[in-house]
Amino acid sequence: MFDKLSNGMSLARSSWGVLAQDKKLIWFPLVSGLMFVLVVASFAVPLATLVDWAQVKQHAEHHNGKPPAWVYAVGFAFYFATYSVMIFCNAALVSCAMMRFNGREPSLSAGFGMAMSRLPQILAWALVSATVGVLLQIIESAYEDAGYYISLVLGTAWSVMTFFVVPVLVVEKTGPVASVGRSVSLVRQTWGEALVGRMGINFFLFLLAIPVFLLFVGGALVMAKGAVPLGAALIAVGVVAGLLHMAVSSALNTILLAALYQYAADRNVPTGFSADQFESAFQSKNR
Repeated sequence: MFDKLSNGMSLARSSWGVLAQDKKLIWFPLVSGLMFVLVVASFAVPLATLVDWAQVKQHAEHHNGKPPAWVYAVGFAFYFATYSVMIFCNAALVSCAMMRFNGREPSLSAGFGMAMSRLPQILAWALVSATVGVLLQIIESAYEDAGYYISLVLGTAWSVMTFFVVPVLVVEKTGPVASVGRSVSLVRQTWGEALVGRMGINFFLFLLAIPVFLLFVGGALVMAKGAVPLGAALIAVGVVAGLLHMAVSSALNTILLAALYQYAADRNVPTGFSADQFESAFQSKNR
């Protein structure tokens, strides 16, 4: 287990090296975050101003906690919109990472152009993801306490099965069903050991989060002692640092995903990584 964690940290450092070499890649998760906020606002404002939530609550009380049918429709639309945004930006980032891995110079326009060329596949996958998301929510609400655990198990299994779907969509140009099948094949082929790299990434990100946490704590302590402007400034810096941390987290995970896919698909070692990292992280079922 220690060897796996060590190799996961090595993969995390290599992913960081790719991001450091192409800092513009950080813009993809930043754009995704901005678009997500716009999507949330486009749903939140009408729902807050046009819906009588007291009536919705009353309906749920008379139907075993189930909301009106339109709530599920709106939820599905929200899932579809948010998944479309995130998958589109992740596809653009995967495209740029693959360019870097294969000796080409990535650019924002090239990444978004590649994602736009895969728009039908992206929207189809967003439709599938939204459907699964709504179904999991229905299961969770339908079975009370047990529903949470059922939804958690099914959601985790779905996440593992679809681990490689986005790079498959980008590179192999397949539809959602074929992409899920291909993703399952790649995960099974490597006995799921590709997921170990995520452990290294998460630990690495945990270390990066410590200074961000200290900014908030320091700001609160300074404000408690009466230095409100300084404390507010520290908290504001902490908010900006937190947003940047989330963007870095998304970028690193997507870069690692693209690298793992390239090696899993054709055993081609991505530029910035070493063969030893993948040979120890992957266990072929033929061994």
